[in-house]
Amino acid sequence: MAAYLPRDLSRQMGGALAALPVVVVTGMRQVGKTTFLWNQLGLGQRRRLSLDDFATLEAARRDPEAFVAGDVPLVIDEVQRVPELLLAIKSRIRGRPAPGHFVLSGSANLLLMAKVTESLAGRALYLSMWPMTRRELRRIPTPPFLLSTLESGEPPDVDGARRVSPEEVLAGGMPQVAVNRVDPASWFTGFGQTYLERDIRELSQVADLVQFRRFMRLLAMRTGKMLNVAEVSRDAGLSSATGQRYVGLIETSFAGFRLPPFLASRSSRLVKSPKFYISDAGLASDLIGDRGVPMGPADPYAGALLETYVAQNLQGILSAWLPRASLCYWCVQGRQEVDFVVEHQGRCLAIEVKSASRWSPGDVIGLRRFVESTPSCVAGILACGTASTHRLGERLFVAPLSALLE
Repeated sequence: MAAYLPRDLSRQMGGALAALPVVVVTGMRQVGKTTFLWNQLGLGQRRRLSLDDFATLEAARRDPEAFVAGDVPLVIDEVQRVPELLLAIKSRIRGRPAPGHFVLSGSANLLLMAKVTESLAGRALYLSMWPMTRRELRRIPTPPFLLSTLESGEPPDVDGARRVSPEEVLAGGMPQVAVNRVDPASWFTGFGQTYLERDIRELSQVADLVQFRRFMRLLAMRTGKMLNVAEVSRDAGLSSATGQRYVGLIETSFAGFRLPPFLASRSSRLVKSPKFYISDAGLASDLIGDRGVPMGPADPYAGALLETYVAQNLQGILSAWLPRASLCYWCVQGRQEVDFVVEHQGRCLAIEVKSASRWSPGDVIGLRRFVESTPSCVAGILACGTASTHRLGERLFVAPLSALLE
């Protein structure tokens, strides 16, 4: 078993525990939430209640108020399994318990669950844990590249950076695969069974799990593309309404997410449909069935998997360092596109991703158009396999993709 690797999310957790009575850490199953709470935050002295345990689950369902009573600070794992606990916690915190009295973790987005009627608004801080970032896996202690770029309007000087390897992309960021080096094929098979057979059925009635698996695989084959639910549903032999519900379930369980369009640019032809990403490149590769194929020019999914890997890293970095920032994409009808736009406090950073180390003027057409039409854009970056940063023009730069993710 590999040594524990610290998570950047602790930056947000420290202040949250000191400020509010309830802190909720949510994220995809097996992303490392419980390990983080126990190993990094030193919450082992608290009473831990896991709703994965059948007896504990039954006790919570039988009497939610008694379950959360008492003065001992609690950690409750998989809280989404008993939504009634949130109402009991709301009642309990009217007695003004100490900040950080309740730490909850969950493998479902409580704010998207149909069964959840209580959001604990004003009493809880919700934090999202994503798959491990390249920063975390490499123990990078300094502030992230994109943070300093947003602040200064110019990327830091980098020279001699190493390329992001295909092996890193295919491993993704799930701790058991990326850190403990468990066989990916076996692990993702078990993960899929747990996710489908319990988590999805608890979130909603899914009569045909084989059908749901087929739909999710077809969605994975479109990771990084414009979301067209009707098309995916048709290919899966489902109604569009069922497809919409399945997409909602995938989002609620954090296995995938929509990337909204950036619309604050001056253009009447902006594309307004969201893109969709599987939340982990390793999971996407497994769903596609692409794991045994060397990721290279001959692999039709190589570009999409790399973009998915970048998306999961950007989400993880932003949730830990800039939780109020938004991640979007930009596209004008006619094939001018920017893969990612990070927006924070009225400033934005545009990012185009390319795997190769060489680039041509055509690779920055979208970036140039975005920078010219968006006064709030401090910089446009072509992130590729180059080893160093260079200026390409006014507010236009090329930088190593590996540095962007660190």
